[in-house]
Amino acid sequence: MTTEATTNKTLGINEIKEYLPHRYPLLLVDRVVDYEIGKTITAIKNVTVNEEFFNGHFPHKPVMPGVLMIEALAQTAAILSFMTMNVKPDENSVVYFVGIDNARFKRPVEPGDQLKMDVEILRTSRGIWKYKAVASVDGKVAVEAELMCTIRANESTQPRAGE
Repeated sequence: MTTEATTNKTLGINEIKEYLPHRYPLLLVDRVVDYEIGKTITAIKNVTVNEEFFNGHFPHKPVMPGVLMIEALAQTAAILSFMTMNVKPDENSVVYFVGIDNARFKRPVEPGDQLKMDVEILRTSRGIWKYKAVASVDGKVAVEAELMCTIRANESTQPRAGE
């Protein structure tokens, strides 16, 4: 009988900051709870009433904006991509959306919820990464989408012609 040892691979906030340039209030990944390089990642975002966006969305019924749920999934995907490439981004690295397909919002996310984000790499081709991304709360899907991103050099830090 063969037993295969499994290790739970996690990243804390300081390690996450090594893979993402985002900072408060737009850093939307609090912890990576598991990953398999080149395949999948699971991360969490603890949603608190102190989030800046709740001041205006909506004061009478605070709901996390859908675009920020998609952004949290994209940040999770970026961490997986950089780990897969075995590089950490620097000031010359920028991750851009190329497309968001089949986005569906299934339930609101409110203060006190823990958003669990599962991202799977579907394929990479010519510098374009495609992912299946699902965020859930208490096992119920909040949002799902297919995301496409690319990693490029930050042109604003590149010398201009003639400089």
